[in-house]
Amino acid sequence: MTAVTHNFTIEQGATLAKVFVWKDSSGAVINLTGYSARLQSRPTTGSATIYLEANTSNGAIVIDAVNGKITLSLTSHETSALDWLSGVYDLELEDASGTVTRLAQGSITISKEVTR
Repeated sequence: MTAVTHNFTIEQGATLAKVFVWKDSSGAVINLTGYSARLQSRPTTGSATIYLEANTSNGAIVIDAVNGKITLSLTSHETSALDWLSGVYDLELEDASGTVTRLAQGSITISKEVTR
């Protein structure tokens, strides 16, 4: 499976609940029981600087296994702290056997907060 390219915006200072759904080629959701997920954003693919790190271990990603949903969740306090303008990301899933699948990739843009 090739990762889907999906660009999105995070509104600084607002609560984020970005949902990704993994479906097979026929459109049926894939059961994610036993999976973990991780997402990183960086300035560029080759950069050592990490802008955002989210995963199922730190609670920033929640998996709804039966419905094939992966939700990136950030509080308004967490998005307020995002002080970069744009970067690249990818979202990877790992099953219980250690097989890693890149589900999505693209760019993230921060829409800067005016009201503080």
